[in-house]
Amino acid sequence: MRNRFLPIAAAALFALGFAQPAHADDKVKAVASFSILGDMVRNVGGDRVEVLELVGPDGDGHTYSPTPADAKTLAGAQIFFVNGLGFEGWMERLEKSSGFKGQKIVASTGVTPREMEEDDDYGDHAKDDHDDHDHDKHAKDDHDDHDHDKHAKDDHDEHDHDDDKHAEGHHHHGGLDPHAWQSLDNGVIYVKNIRDGLIAADPEGKDTYEANAKAYIEALEAENAAVKKALDAIPEQHRRIITSHDAFGYFGAAYDLEVLAPEDVSTESEPSAKDVAEIIRQIRKEKIPAIFMENITNPAFLEQISRDTGAKIGGTLHSDALSGPDGSAPTYIDMFKHNVETLTSALASSS
Repeated sequence: MRNRFLPIAAAALFALGFAQPAHADDKVKAVASFSILGDMVRNVGGDRVEVLELVGPDGDGHTYSPTPADAKTLAGAQIFFVNGLGFEGWMERLEKSSGFKGQKIVASTGVTPREMEEDDDYGDHAKDDHDDHDHDKHAKDDHDDHDHDKHAKDDHDEHDHDDDKHAEGHHHHGGLDPHAWQSLDNGVIYVKNIRDGLIAADPEGKDTYEANAKAYIEALEAENAAVKKALDAIPEQHRRIITSHDAFGYFGAAYDLEVLAPEDVSTESEPSAKDVAEIIRQIRKEKIPAIFMENITNPAFLEQISRDTGAKIGGTLHSDALSGPDGSAPTYIDMFKHNVETLTSALASSS
C-alpha cells in the first residue's frame, strides 16, 4: 500500500512545489516612481501586486538619476505609477531607455494644480491658493463624479505634463507645484487613480482593489479630520513657518497654514549667502516663530538661520519621501501623523 500511494504523494508534492512560485509569478508587477506613491499602491494592491520603487525612503525625486538596474526593473513591469505635474523630470528618459511597454498611470490626474508664481518674497502661495481653490469641494466632487476608468484606460495623457519640460525648474517658482500628495484630499484622488489603474491592468482583481481602496480612503479621511482638528488648535499668530524648500504649498492651502520657502532654493543646490540673508530678513520682519527642516535636504543652512534669528528649529518634516521601516514616517499616513505632531509641538508653544 505504501508503495502504491508513493507516486501519488510524490506527484502531489511536485504539484504543490510548483504552485507557490506560480502564484508569486501571477502577481501584477508594478513600479512606483517614489516611496510615497509606492506605499499607496501597496495599500490598494494588497497581495495581488508586487510593488517596486525607483526612489526609495529618504530619497530625493527631484535630483534622482536612474540606473541601468532601474531600466531593467521598469522593463519587466506591467504598470508604472508616477506622480506627474513635472515631479519626475527623469521619467521620460527612463521610459525610453527601458523599452517599457506597460501602462503608465499618472496618480495626480484630477488634482487642481497649484501654480508656483514668481514673487519678490518667498511666495505667499499657501494663503492665496487657499482662497482660490476649494480643495474640499474638489475632493468631494472627484469622489462622486470622476470617471477614473476612463482616466486609467486613456493612460492619463491629458495630465502627463511633459516632464522633461519641467525637469529643470519644476520645484522653483513659475511652474506647477508637483507636491500634491501633501493634501490628504488629493491623496484620496491618488488612491482612486491607483485603484482604477490596477483594475484596468488586472480585471480579475477588481473586487480586491475596490475593497482595499475603500478601506484605505476611509483611513485617509479619518486622518484628514485628525489633521484639521490638531492644526486648528494652533494660535493664529503662530500659523506661519519656513521650510527648506517649497514642498508644502498644498499642505498650507488645505490646512490653513502659511508656509514660506526661500525663492530659488531647491534640493539641487545649496542656498547662497543672499538667500540666507533674505530668509533672515523675512523671519525678523514677520516674526516667524519656527523653521523646519526636511528629511531630503541638508539642514546646515537652517541651523545657521536659527542661530542668527532666534527662531527655533521645530523639527524635521517629511516632504518628498517616507522614512525607512524603522523611521518616523514609514507610510503615507504615518508621514502626516509625524508632520502634524512636529508642527503642533513647535507652534502651539511658540511665544
